[in-house]
Amino acid sequence: MSQPKVILATASYDHIIRFWEAQTGKCYRNVQYPDSQVNRLEITPDKRYLAAAGNPHIRLFDINSSSPQPVMSYDSHTNNVMAVGFPSDGNWMYSGSEDGTVKIWDLRAPGCQREYESRAAVNTVVLHPNQTELISGDQNGNIRVWDLTANSCSCELVPEVDTAVRSLTVMYDGTLVVAANNNGTCFVWRLLSETQTMTNFEPLHRLQAHKGYILKCLLSPEYCEPHRYLATASSDHTIKIWNVDNRFTLEKTLTGHERWVWDCVFSVDGAYLVTASSDGSAKLWSMSNGEVIQTYKHNKAVVCCALNDGAEVSS
Repeated sequence: MSQPKVILATASYDHIIRFWEAQTGKCYRNVQYPDSQVNRLEITPDKRYLAAAGNPHIRLFDINSSSPQPVMSYDSHTNNVMAVGFPSDGNWMYSGSEDGTVKIWDLRAPGCQREYESRAAVNTVVLHPNQTELISGDQNGNIRVWDLTANSCSCELVPEVDTAVRSLTVMYDGTLVVAANNNGTCFVWRLLSETQTMTNFEPLHRLQAHKGYILKCLLSPEYCEPHRYLATASSDHTIKIWNVDNRFTLEKTLTGHERWVWDCVFSVDGAYLVTASSDGSAKLWSMSNGEVIQTYKHNKAVVCCALNDGAEVSS
């Protein structure tokens, strides 16, 4: 099975993962996921595998195979897995779960290699571009930095007490981190580092982005020109695009979804955005004019999407 240059996948409460031809909207592969809903999808940097985070397991599927069976299952979480991701070399995987833990997995060996206790349901985990720190956000409003070199928590902060942190995103160069919460607020910090690892969060901006929950926040990738953007997806059915370089002014509001928008992902050049919504659809948007280019349909709520349209990265 030849591999498309653009890997686009969506998952829904219909227990199906779908692979799409991005431009035509044609679904070319369905993978049944009968055991639970899928909370998060992530594609490995080399485009070989798709990780699907469910309840309570993570399954790894071969993107180039037509087999419906996963090639590996990771099973030591005990509740919904809400976050999953990979470093740039793709050799290991990280995850965060409502069981209150952040875990590290070696893809070449069975079982969980490391576990960090957050003491509250983990909603989001991101990897710092330095590849040596994970940042997690939980249901109690805590943000924690996990230093993988020292194997410990190196920083804790609570931007808004008792308000769940739903999503975290880090600028590609490691200079900014944004946290989005259930009050529709984004907190922006400048990251100050004296060494290779982060040492300090300097408050930079507080953005009241939505009246409803923010379910996903995402900073644009490195090759997004001429400006850097922050996308926020919300329970108010909209996605808002904020200009990072112009003090987080609102650039445009993407309207067209009819229910909560759970997830979003930029194309590698920042020219397009894919979104996933409870209205049973994922959409491909043009960032230049805010128009919908393509719609991808499921039979139930679509809660996550994954896109890799970059050059292949060999591990």
